[in-house]
Amino acid sequence: MSQENVESFQRAIEAYNRRDFDVVLEFLDPEIEWHPGIQARLGGEGAVYRGHAGARELFRDVTEVFDTFDIELTEIRDLGTERLVATGRLWTRGRGSEAKTESPVGFLVDGSNGKAIRIRTYLDPRDALEAVGLGE
Repeated sequence: MSQENVESFQRAIEAYNRRDFDVVLEFLDPEIEWHPGIQARLGGEGAVYRGHAGARELFRDVTEVFDTFDIELTEIRDLGTERLVATGRLWTRGRGSEAKTESPVGFLVDGSNGKAIRIRTYLDPRDALEAVGLGE
């Protein structure tokens, strides 16, 4: 992905943190395939959300469970060939329980024509780095 796409991803994360999901959708291809890591970490099966309707479902699922779900990216690496990997931190607070968590997070984003076509989220950034051959 180009530097422009890296900056677009950063803006999409900032929009996500503001819950401005329409702006996030502008970054996503209409046929996006999003593999979030949090369900697997919570003991469920890994879900795949497809298309803009699936992305909206993911946003709804997250906001139903969490009052707070904020992401801070500390590094975004442009891997060329329409691909990037990003690492950072995730803060959550459960809706109702108000249980707070802080976790590392990683993203692997594949794109086409300036839009994300696949996003994989990892709750261990090393897994994201290993997925692109940058592991230790």
